[in-house]
Formats: sequence, C-alpha cells, structure tokens
Amino acid sequence: MFRKLVAIEPINLVPAAKQKLQQYAEIVIQYDDLPQDEAEIIRRIGDADAVLLSYTSRIEKPVIEACPSLRYIGMCCSLYSEQSANVDIRSARERNVVVTGVRDYGDQGVVEYVISELVRYLHGFGVKRWQQQPVELTGLRVGIIGLGVSGQLIAAGLQALGADLYYFSRSRKPDQEARGIKYLPLPQLLPLVDVVCCCLNKNVILFGEEQFGWLGNHKILFNTSIGPSHDLVALGKWLAHGDNEFFCDSAAALGDPSGLLLDHPHVNCLNRSSGLTRQALERLSEKALRNIETYLETERRESGA
Repeated sequence: MFRKLVAIEPINLVPAAKQKLQQYAEIVIQYDDLPQDEAEIIRRIGDADAVLLSYTSRIEKPVIEACPSLRYIGMCCSLYSEQSANVDIRSARERNVVVTGVRDYGDQGVVEYVISELVRYLHGFGVKRWQQQPVELTGLRVGIIGLGVSGQLIAAGLQALGADLYYFSRSRKPDQEARGIKYLPLPQLLPLVDVVCCCLNKNVILFGEEQFGWLGNHKILFNTSIGPSHDLVALGKWLAHGDNEFFCDSAAALGDPSGLLLDHPHVNCLNRSSGLTRQALERLSEKALRNIETYLETERRESGA
C-alpha cells in the first residue's frame, strides 16, 4: 500500500475507479485542474510516494529529483516508448521509480472518427465535398503511416468498406500484407494515394516540405496521433494550394500554439478527442488500476510480506 497517492491533474478515470484509488493508499489527493508550471507540480507531489497523471502535464528530471519519496508514477494515458512519454522515464529509473502507462484504450473511437469524417467529405454530407460528384470509399487509395494497433484498426475498417489500402511503417507487417494491405516506401506511397492517415507515436514529426511535395495536391490528410506529425510551416504551405484538406480531432494533433491554423478553411479540427468515449474511459480506468495493483503485488512479493 502507498502512504500517499496524488493525481496531479484530471486523469479521466471513471468515478468508480477514482473511488477505488482509496484502497491503494493511506492518503489520496486528486486535483481537478491542471498545474500551471513545474513548481506547482512539485508542490502538488510533495512527499507522495505515488503519482498519477494524464497526457496534459509532464514530469521531467527536476521534478523527480525534487520529490525523493516517489517510488511509482502511473501514466493514465498512452505509453508507447520512452521517447514519446510525458515522463522522463530514464531519470525515474535511475532513482528506482517505476513508471507504468496504458495502451490501446481509445483506438475504436479514432477509427469511427476517421471513417465518419472521410465519408462525410467524400459524399458532401457536410458543407464540403471532395469532388463534384459524391465518391464512395470503394477503390479509394488510402495510405496508413504507422501500422500499429490504431493503424491496423483504421486499415481494417476502411478495407471492409472497399478502400484500397497501402502502408508505410518502420518495420514490415507480413500478417497485414497477407490481408491485402500493400507496403510501399514513403516516396512511392505518398504520390499514389488519395488519402493519408498518420498513426504515429507522440513527438514523431514525419511530414516536412519534402514529404508534402511527394504527397502532392488534391489530397486528404488525417492526423490521428496525439501530437502533430508534421512541420507546421510545411503544412501551411501545403494547405495554401487550395485543394488539400487536413483533418484532426484535437488541437494538440494540429500542433499550432498560435491558433492561426485552427480557423483555416482547409483545416477540419473538432477540437476534442475522438478517443475519449465512455467505453474508452472504462478501458483506461481498468488498465490504470491494474497497473497499480500489479506494482503493489510485485512489491509485496519482493518484500516477503
């Protein structure tokens, strides 16, 4: 059991899961607003030995060093790699602080978002339409950039509706190729497809001027990553051509602190996360609590208690 557990910001757990946190620590403190800076994060953690956070704040090395009682950091958000994490996992490891995160809890909502927005644009069910006549997904060439779990789900959904699927990834996916999803190097894929879906890890910037040049015009680009997968200036130049459309669910996926592109006529941003459905929050809660229980059980076993 922890002595003191602090959620330093809203962590998107369902009410029953928040209540269950009381079973894991003598003292539980849950903040319902975002810390404004690193000093505030340190103050909130204080002498806690366990901390929970979502994707909206960062715990860097100075925070870990300033909070020597810490032994567990639970990320109530996606953790795919140390490089993309919003916790300095290396610094935590050096101080024997265990960091856990969750995966694959909001992908289903993202799939529905991509299909919904793409169908609306192709058919002209909203205020825009891609071509003069409505177009089906049948035969539409779609490229998936990053064929992880969410990329595979998006590919499967689009393929089931008749789209012609291609992909580019750091590693080949023979099982997906066996399903008819064709691999191409990025310089060959981008000119060929009509639609691109970026499903990359956070902090991976793949699209610069060269890549947008390969993609060309009269194209549709979705970014389903947590953060931007593009250079902002390069995106702006690509959109300036006038017949390209960019889609994302959240402002974070657009990655424009100035807010100038949010109202761009060819930027379609919902400004809310498509992955935070009721079911996704239930999956997130279950996995976050399981991480805590696994840590505490491992600690009990190792201590012989």
